[in-house]
Amino acid sequence: MAISSQPKRLGFFTRLLDEASAGERYRLAAEQIIHAERHGFDSAWVAQHHFHEAEGGLPSPLVFLSHVAARTSNIRLGTGIITLPLENPVRVAEDAVVLDLLSAGRLEVGVGTGGTPSSFTAFGLDSASRSEIYERHLAILRNAWSGGRFEGGDSLYPAAPDLNERVWQATFSVGGGIRAGKAGDGLMLSRTQPRPKDTPHASLPDIQHPIIDAYLEALPEGREPRIVASRSLFVADSREEALRLAEKGLRRVVADFAAKGHVIPGDTLMDIIAALDTHVGTSQDVIESLNRDTTLPRVTDLVFQVHSVDPPHEYILRSIELIASEVAPALGLQKPAVRTEKRVALVR
Repeated sequence: MAISSQPKRLGFFTRLLDEASAGERYRLAAEQIIHAERHGFDSAWVAQHHFHEAEGGLPSPLVFLSHVAARTSNIRLGTGIITLPLENPVRVAEDAVVLDLLSAGRLEVGVGTGGTPSSFTAFGLDSASRSEIYERHLAILRNAWSGGRFEGGDSLYPAAPDLNERVWQATFSVGGGIRAGKAGDGLMLSRTQPRPKDTPHASLPDIQHPIIDAYLEALPEGREPRIVASRSLFVADSREEALRLAEKGLRRVVADFAAKGHVIPGDTLMDIIAALDTHVGTSQDVIESLNRDTTLPRVTDLVFQVHSVDPPHEYILRSIELIASEVAPALGLQKPAVRTEKRVALVR
């Protein structure tokens, strides 16, 4: 099954990691999404993380996206992801329906099994059971949106069967690709992932091509594939500026990435950038870098995030502008329709 030849959709992703208080993080992330909409981005995605400030600042993505929905009009709003084993699936179904109605049908629901083991413990759950819980909760979620009855006879009000057509499953594995494909859901590919122990120097495409193959093979006949690839991308007006900010951010998290299984063969900034699958520099630099990623021609949606560079807010805004005006057209993405001529002026 071939991927659609239509232009790819362009997305912005944030884990809300600005160096600020929680309230300020939420304000800045909302501004970034609004800025992405003004510059023609098709979608905006937020991650859910419980408890760990350095991992991500948002435990309640649907609440946050409701706020963003009230301040935007066109951009699609996605969760990347809701950690479904840690949630009451009926409440997720209800909140998602309300948000979808208030946003005029703009919600995309990304779900996954993720979360650190300590998060599961805090919720009174065993991390080893996450896959089993995930499958059960996802089935409840689908049934609720379809108007099915729960034990006791109640059903969701209002029902929203259309949301079942907007589920995305995140995975690191071929098995997860098969699961998403069989369900006819979208497939979410990560910006980076640890390399297998037997192939520590495998490239990200080496790992993700088999996942895409399995997904497409499992997809029901006639079902259009939906594949989103997230990529870490930071674009600045000069290479020196981009690398300076990237070094500050990446060195802050490199030990954590190494602990999770990433092989970092050296200590130079270029070693770290390569090991963490990060694209940094001027527009031309990142265009050349992204063009070497053979996964990208196979996806339907390309979603950019600045994690783990995490530059200051004004540089994120400028990066959004450069991605829309220079990077996206060069990659053959759907050409963004800029809705404002306002340009971010950086104060140096």
